[in-house]
Amino acid sequence: MPLLAVAVVVFVAGAVNGIAGFGFALVSTLVLATTIDPATAVVFVIVPILAVNLRLAGELSGTEFSTCLRRFGPLVGAALVGTLSGMVVLDILPERPLRVLLGLVSLAFVVSVQEVVSVPGEQRARAGCFVEHPVAMAGVGGVGGALFGGTNVGVQLVAYVRSCDLSHDLFVGVVALLFLSLNGLRVAAAGALGLYPDLTVAALSVAAAVPAVAGVAVGSRLRDIVSPRVRRGAVLGLLTLISVQLLRTGLGVP
Repeated sequence: MPLLAVAVVVFVAGAVNGIAGFGFALVSTLVLATTIDPATAVVFVIVPILAVNLRLAGELSGTEFSTCLRRFGPLVGAALVGTLSGMVVLDILPERPLRVLLGLVSLAFVVSVQEVVSVPGEQRARAGCFVEHPVAMAGVGGVGGALFGGTNVGVQLVAYVRSCDLSHDLFVGVVALLFLSLNGLRVAAAGALGLYPDLTVAALSVAAAVPAVAGVAVGSRLRDIVSPRVRRGAVLGLLTLISVQLLRTGLGVP
């Protein structure tokens, strides 16, 4: 993929994240994975994700920051452990199955948010798992962290925070704080595990943080202008299109 196209992808993904509070990792990884090795796409986006969430976490006040850290500490801790396990698995997953996995997980997130399909036992699972209790946080954090570590798709983590009845601005800050913690660990782990194909990819990943943060700045300014309905529809529609493309290429459908 040409470098200019990569810059556009991460800028748009940053704008989506700035508006919706999530979506940078999903959009950027899924788009890049349609044209390059998915494992490389996952690793390439780690540094830009870190930069994006550093920018958004800065919107939290000192009091909000410390309160959120205490409130969601078990979730963050378990997600850190899960993320490391997911990154270890990433190095052994074949390319086409990883594309299919990315597509399926993203589509599952879209279906879950839209609530267009009733899954047997879903409400009971939500009532038992999506509660603010250390055990529930540890379970969601461990599973969600493992998935995020291997695919950059943190849908369970986002869905959990969405269930905690936060204002949209506070939701944005909490999600940013969570993924800031996870990606700080992932930068070091990716280097230690040798997940970067070469130094060029690592350097380009660092450079991609610039258009990513610029996109977030634009999206943050649009956050209060774009209605929740339009915001939700645009993000979910984009994820659906990208997911279908990933499934098509992963399954070898022309």
